[in-house]
Amino acid sequence: MPALSSTMTEGKIVEWLKNPGDKVGRGESVLVVESDKADMDVESFNEGYLATVLMPAGSTAPVGETIGLIVETEAELAEAQAKSPGGGGSAQAAPAAPTSAPTAPPTPAPPAPASAPSPAPIAAAPAAASAPAPAVAAPSNGRLIVSPRAKKLASQMGVDLAGIRGSGPNGRIQAEDVERAAGRPVSVPLVGEGTTAAVSAGTANAVQAPSSPAGNSFGRPGDTVPFNTLQGAVNRNMEASLAVPCFRVGYTITTDQLDAFYKQVKPKGVTMTALLAKAVAVTLARHPQVNAATTAAGMSYPAEVNVAVAVAMEDGGLITPVLRHADRTDLYELSRQWGDLVKRSRSKQLQPEEYSTGTFTLSNLGMFGVDRFDAILPPGTGAILAVAASRPAVVAGKDGSISVKRQMQVNLTADHRVIYGADGAAFLKDLAELIENRPESLAI
Repeated sequence: MPALSSTMTEGKIVEWLKNPGDKVGRGESVLVVESDKADMDVESFNEGYLATVLMPAGSTAPVGETIGLIVETEAELAEAQAKSPGGGGSAQAAPAAPTSAPTAPPTPAPPAPASAPSPAPIAAAPAAASAPAPAVAAPSNGRLIVSPRAKKLASQMGVDLAGIRGSGPNGRIQAEDVERAAGRPVSVPLVGEGTTAAVSAGTANAVQAPSSPAGNSFGRPGDTVPFNTLQGAVNRNMEASLAVPCFRVGYTITTDQLDAFYKQVKPKGVTMTALLAKAVAVTLARHPQVNAATTAAGMSYPAEVNVAVAVAMEDGGLITPVLRHADRTDLYELSRQWGDLVKRSRSKQLQPEEYSTGTFTLSNLGMFGVDRFDAILPPGTGAILAVAASRPAVVAGKDGSISVKRQMQVNLTADHRVIYGADGAAFLKDLAELIENRPESLAI
């Protein structure tokens, strides 16, 4: 089992792309593994034949565990299969309650490598209903390539996967393909921690949020649903964050100017998420202390401003796609990048550098109408900003006049070992000044 990310401790085998006895080329994908954040193809470092599958699809194995054996020549197949537990194994799915990992054979052939290079990013095909019909999912040795989410949906909806056209990489069947086949509206990407969209943090033109947040793993009253791999990784990170001495500071920001500017750029494809991320990144560039993090060697000041944005996954868990160089990237390009990241995060196609390189995190629950909340600091970073809904409020001016303006509450959670109260307050003051008075400068 390879380590597909720096935080991965175990992986779940989603599907074997090769069966015992199949020829394997160097660099060819042999299986799909669900890591703590994404589904990734695992490639072979060696050329030969897949002799045995020690852990079938559905099994979970720690990093470094032997999950299959590859031999160099076809003549070695019979001997390796005879010595392996179960006489060669099967690539088919394991039972619902997988047993413990089998012991490796006494004289194994060279095992699969403990690590594999990350494949190049593959953009998911558009899921719009008007898109041309994709090719039928290409079977791998008679088996369809299907994402775990799509399998779950197909089972719930009673949809036959054999008749579905896959829109994912190499014809892989995705969740939206199953929804389309069932005649159900294709679900839209999740932005922030709740719903889609390029909307202001809770303003009147926001898309209606779902009745309950994503991430319930389809549990029903009375059920006990085990944590999936992604949820387990989130749980470990949240527990680790408890060891960080954090402080929290809030600020009220008037959004009238931001809302007006957003109406101008929205028709050009700009999303509110990208707009907020850009504002945060520009402000961070002026406050490098808030972009810093604690390490074993001391305070680390990243050379980049990379804004991670929390996104709730439909089948449970949380992921933080990263907008890299957000302070220097054009607003319109930033919006295009965000749309691509969200699409691929839904199908678990993000590469490790696309979710693990954030230097600052943005968490937006404004689309749910919440007026304020505190976010938990992700390990390895110095601060996270919680953005609540923008609401009309009666505001008193400096001259004593009264007016109604839209305001939103933002709360900063910061690591006090590297960021002090004055650092956080100065950052929020400058962020508010940018949003309230110069939002149009974000498009320059």
